[in-house]
Amino acid sequence: MKRADGVRVKNEAPMYYLVPHVLPKRYDAMNMCTVDIPIKPMQDYRNAKRKEGIQISHLALVLCAYMRAVEKFPALNRFIANKRIYQRNEVCASMVVLRPGHENDTMAKMYFNPKTDTIFDVQRIVDTYINGTRDENNSNSLDKLMALIMKYDFLVAGIMNVLRFADRHGLLPKAIIDASPFHATLLITNLASIRTNHIYHHLYEFGTTSVGIAMGNPREIPHTTVKGEMTLERCIPLGIVMDERVASGHYFAQVFAYVKDLLRHPEKMEKPL
Repeated sequence: MKRADGVRVKNEAPMYYLVPHVLPKRYDAMNMCTVDIPIKPMQDYRNAKRKEGIQISHLALVLCAYMRAVEKFPALNRFIANKRIYQRNEVCASMVVLRPGHENDTMAKMYFNPKTDTIFDVQRIVDTYINGTRDENNSNSLDKLMALIMKYDFLVAGIMNVLRFADRHGLLPKAIIDASPFHATLLITNLASIRTNHIYHHLYEFGTTSVGIAMGNPREIPHTTVKGEMTLERCIPLGIVMDERVASGHYFAQVFAYVKDLLRHPEKMEKPL
């Protein structure tokens, strides 16, 4: 079945076509782990760039590394819909943004081109996204869609049932998919920005997001030096939730080893792939 946001995956191992029938719900298939990213290499890089007048955030570094992993490991951009495997047409990340002076947060998507985006491109995309989303005079597509639905609050349950059915069967219009933060390559949240520890953020059953990452407060992790001495290494913990139906545990392990290596050497992300 053709979808506006992806194409069917064929010629995979039979296991991948069977597992969605064994684990039909995304919350059935969630695996969780923590990956601790050493801060020092990132901080040294950020300090060096700051001397050049360039501001680089931890969030942009993590996002850039992950988006490069999407290019190298394409199964990261897959999703399950109606027990079928699809390859997403675009690479995007959804993120919650706090709005000063507002009771509610908002959420939208950032789009990337992993082949050509450098760390400087990703930082620009993040800055534009955050500043635009925080603008109290700006309502994003999700805000407008929710406002439209809530005009008919007595029909909300029915409307959502229709949207779920349409999404499941590939009938959801591209305009709604573009407005929906639940249809994304990655869900990311930076809890360190509100001085909160990392969590394992659930993956939404509605939509197509297969991986979630929650960055938390820095913490000290025991580390053995080359001399065999025990020391503490300051790290940013990433709480990661994965839909295991799109890739094996070994595949995800390779992904985050690659991400971790890039974040130990951020200068690698200054040039396109």
